[in-house]
This record gives sequence, C-alpha cells and structure tokens, in this order.
Amino acid sequence: MAGLFPENLLTATDAVLDTYEAELARLAEAEDAQILAVVERAVLALNAVNDAHNGSAFETGEREELCDYIDESLTEHGVDAH
Repeated sequence: MAGLFPENLLTATDAVLDTYEAELARLAEAEDAQILAVVERAVLALNAVNDAHNGSAFETGEREELCDYIDESLTEHGVDAH
C-alpha cells in the first residue's frame, strides 16, 4: 500500500481534511457564501495535493470518496447550504 499511497500523500491529504473539519466547526450559522468558500478551499487544496503528485494522487474512486467525505462532513457538523 505504501507505493500506492505514499506517506507524504496521506499526510498532505489528512492535513487538508483536518483543516476543513476545523473550519466546519465554526460554520453552524454561516451564510451560504462562507460555507461554499470553505468547501472551495478544501477542494483547491486537494487539487494542489494531487498536482504535487503529478496529477495521479487521486483516481476517480478516491475523488468520489473525497466528495462524499466533504458532503457528509457538512451534514455531521449541522452545516446547511441552500
């Protein structure tokens, strides 16, 4: 698995998701624009992680799982964008 998911990829991905979760914790009563900005920052940061790994860090399945994680995290934190 280390070759498929190198430690630096896992560390970078975890850092992005940890930051995203921390930002979500402050968004319960936020405006939609603020919520979307947090999601956008997370997606752009994940894209940067992918770029740092020659565009091959996340295949389609991993991208779908990351999207699900981003969406489910909003729900778990009680964040609702309209």
